[in-house]
Amino acid sequence: MLILSIFLVVSLVIIDQLIKYCAIIKFKIEPIVVIKDVFELTYVENRGGAWSIFENKRWFFIFVTTVILIAIIYSFYKNIVHTNLGRFALVFVFAGAVGNFIDRLFRGYVVDMFNFKLINFPVFNVADICIVCGGIVFIYYVMFQHDSQEKKEE
Repeated sequence: MLILSIFLVVSLVIIDQLIKYCAIIKFKIEPIVVIKDVFELTYVENRGGAWSIFENKRWFFIFVTTVILIAIIYSFYKNIVHTNLGRFALVFVFAGAVGNFIDRLFRGYVVDMFNFKLINFPVFNVADICIVCGGIVFIYYVMFQHDSQEKKEE
């Protein structure tokens, strides 16, 4: 599971960074309309978190991300998460956190590019997708699998 997890994290971070690079090169000049008034690929510099909360608090996000990454590594090391689904979810959160961490560390902001204009949703990126999907799956794990797995081990 460890080799697969590392491979998945590295792959997701590379995909995230490549798409961000494309956003910088291609979409910074002019957004690409995929579906008029619904979805476009654009370039946004996000200097905060989701919905730009804590804007211009770069070092706060770097600190919080570092703590989260250490907590995930610790949970793998101590085998706190008992199922592959739970571990898989944390791998996605980890990859997304690393992807945005790289941006904050080297650019000072996170590059976002997916813009759902129809519902006026905040512009987001691949790392955000990984964090949200991994987080949702991890909540499912905590609610329905973690406790039942502990009871089986007793």
